[in-house]
Amino acid sequence: MSQRKKIASILYGTIAIASLILGGIYLFSNEFMPYHQEALGTPWEDVDGRVQTLILALMTVAGGGWIALGIFTLTLILIPFRRQDQIWASYLIPVSLLSFYLPTLMATLSVLENTPATPPWLATLITCLVTVVALILDSPWRINES
Repeated sequence: MSQRKKIASILYGTIAIASLILGGIYLFSNEFMPYHQEALGTPWEDVDGRVQTLILALMTVAGGGWIALGIFTLTLILIPFRRQDQIWASYLIPVSLLSFYLPTLMATLSVLENTPATPPWLATLITCLVTVVALILDSPWRINES
């Protein structure tokens, strides 16, 4: 594996691990995040029970998505990404990451623009940029480079 591909796998792996951590946080939370409280201007305890149920359900879905993305990405890194004859994995990893993190970026920017909250939009933007950097480093379109 080339040095560039190794660095790309470390970058992708870091995003995958961060996704697993975020997924766990969202999946196992008993209330919304502090920026959610800022967005609503209401503490968790004052939110109607039906709305709490809905918010926790949405957070469970988001957490499950992050966990699934993390597992998927790590699996691709550990098996097909390392093999030179499995070039498809070099495209599928960034496509998968950007397919999840670009809508996440749009959602956090919408919350930033339309509420008094400060969601973690910068971390999401950095994740997207790191994904693009890893793709450029890997450069799967350069088939003959080892």
